[in-house]
Amino acid sequence: MKQFNLQNLFSDEQRLYPKVRFRGFDEPWKKVKLGRNVKRIRRKNKNLETNIPLTISAQFGLVDQRDFFGRVVASENLANYILLKRGEFAYNKSYSKEAPYGSIKRLEKYNEGALSTLYIAFTPENINSDFLKAFFDTTKWYSHIVQVSTEGARNHGLLNISPQDFFEMSITIPKSDEQNNISRIYNLMNSLLSLQQQDINTTQQLKQFLLQNLFI
Repeated sequence: MKQFNLQNLFSDEQRLYPKVRFRGFDEPWKKVKLGRNVKRIRRKNKNLETNIPLTISAQFGLVDQRDFFGRVVASENLANYILLKRGEFAYNKSYSKEAPYGSIKRLEKYNEGALSTLYIAFTPENINSDFLKAFFDTTKWYSHIVQVSTEGARNHGLLNISPQDFFEMSITIPKSDEQNNISRIYNLMNSLLSLQQQDINTTQQLKQFLLQNLFI
């Protein structure tokens, strides 16, 4: 069985057809600006609705700083932070080996969280949220970041990208029915991967138990 490649389900800007496609869909995808399909979030946590300071992990998504770092690296006063709600997205401009152009993740672990204003937050409009999440799990959006940021513009581990430049990103999208199909297979593959990871964790625990109890 060939390894599943999420990239193949998405079209490129130059070629408006994905490499792998569901039967019954043959129309070219439409090129649009990201900013026409999402809305920027500017709301602040001014009433301290949440005390969860968020950070973005390329591997684990939007997570509580206290769990991820073992401490809080945010300001003590979270009132001026962005109030992010479940299902909304954020772009972390901090780059690393695993995420050379930063990370874009959706809040899923908590109902709300507080996010530094260094992040760019947004919510989907007129686009399937799972489809958008899957798209940002590919590298299809990297080319735009390359265009609007250069090595010389990097400062203290952050890419120097304005919200205006970010939302000018061109993406290609199919009609809603095809978006829904891609979302379903994406969620199915994530569920299978999660089950596999649970099996691995269970096997490791069993191995540890046996090693501790088979020897005196």
